[in-house]
Amino acid sequence: MSQLPDSTSDLSRRNLLRGAAAAGLLVIPATGLLSACATGGDDTPDTPAAGGEKSDKNPLGVKEDAQLEVVIFNGGYGEKYATDVHEPLYKKAFPNATIKHSSTQEISTILQPRFAAGDPPDFVNNSGTKLMDFGALVADQQLADLTPLWDAPSVDDPAKKVRDTVVAGTVEVGSFNGKPHVLYYVSTVFGLWYSGKLFKDKGWTVPDNWDAFLTLLGDIKKAGIIPYAYAGKNAPYYQYNVILTHAAKIGGADVLKNIDNLEDGAWKVDAVKQAAEAWGSLIGKGFMDKSHEGLIHTEVQLQQNQNKVALYPSGDWLEGEQAKTTPAGFEYTMATLPGLGSSDKMPAGTLRATAGEGYVVPAKGKNVQGGMEYMRQMLSKEGGRGFTEVVKAPTVVVGASEGYAFPPGVASSQKALASAGANVVNIFFDGWYKDLETEARVATNELMFGRINADQFCERLQKKADATKKDDAVTKFKR
Repeated sequence: MSQLPDSTSDLSRRNLLRGAAAAGLLVIPATGLLSACATGGDDTPDTPAAGGEKSDKNPLGVKEDAQLEVVIFNGGYGEKYATDVHEPLYKKAFPNATIKHSSTQEISTILQPRFAAGDPPDFVNNSGTKLMDFGALVADQQLADLTPLWDAPSVDDPAKKVRDTVVAGTVEVGSFNGKPHVLYYVSTVFGLWYSGKLFKDKGWTVPDNWDAFLTLLGDIKKAGIIPYAYAGKNAPYYQYNVILTHAAKIGGADVLKNIDNLEDGAWKVDAVKQAAEAWGSLIGKGFMDKSHEGLIHTEVQLQQNQNKVALYPSGDWLEGEQAKTTPAGFEYTMATLPGLGSSDKMPAGTLRATAGEGYVVPAKGKNVQGGMEYMRQMLSKEGGRGFTEVVKAPTVVVGASEGYAFPPGVASSQKALASAGANVVNIFFDGWYKDLETEARVATNELMFGRINADQFCERLQKKADATKKDDAVTKFKR
């Protein structure tokens, strides 16, 4: 198991976040439209419950015996990092406090009614397929301004503000119209995943050009293994992420920026069409199995653990998510996407990466100060290190993973990130425009399972993007 030096890992993540910060997240003001979280016409958030007295040990003024309600998304990272690391840190700081913990995979289903009733929890890990719309939450003034957190003294060094203990750009990537509302905590890298053991045994390598990639898929098919798969039932966004990252390689990073900004014709440029054509061709070549359209991600991932599927697109949470079913010696490994041709504007090592996994403090929670203090504990070196040890993923806390030996998959993704340097891209429309994101999922399945072609894919998504742009009821974002 190899490990990147922490300084290299931190530097690469710093460059990544700096790029996200440079892109910016600017909100064009509009009426709040969190459909299931309506505020009943009152645009002013309720005043939070009175806190406690501020002190050196309690810089945010937490009421020391107040209950703190924590809701965690129980997905790829599980909930153990909260119950075994972050909540004990909070309890150590405030021993008279009680913590009410719950977890779910249905964040919006469980919490939207509570936001609508003005009774949200104090801290939320808003993630997963059914996450709440961050943009709509901000537009409806449902999220606390995290400026007091970022300006507070850090747990480890009171001479440093919290904002000075995280990789550059962390505050900005979770900001809207200049105000920080979301803590993105985890360094996330996306790519193509495979069993290192299987590929070594077969003598296969993932090439960096498309023609050789197709040859590899043909060799895998001859070996009786499904060459490529993703879960069409609940995770087609894994695949449109591949298509769009490939499009950026072909046409440059502005391809994605224009899509995010709802620019006219952004979905119909040649780069998107070429990427859609390339990946959409796999089903006709027999490199995919139509049965995967009806499966969820864990079902396809289990097939990969059983060596029934070779290549699978995902983020580097995959290794931890599959820990219980991965056979010994499987050796998760991540590869970047192959380039399409010599005219590509970005190199083969280009990848998508970001600070991921969003955490928020609801503005109408009963213990807003406690929610922000919980984040302050998360952002300590002990909080960051504990998270990494539990879920095997790096955080944005500088130095927290120093000396930690990541498992093979995360080690490979960190190596790829370091190699990518400045050639890191990201997309934002998927978190900004829920209806457009839903249409992208549907269109991706239609394309990848052979029911529409690349032109129709691009036309369909451009039509939805145009409708989104013209809809005055939708809050707009720019980068």
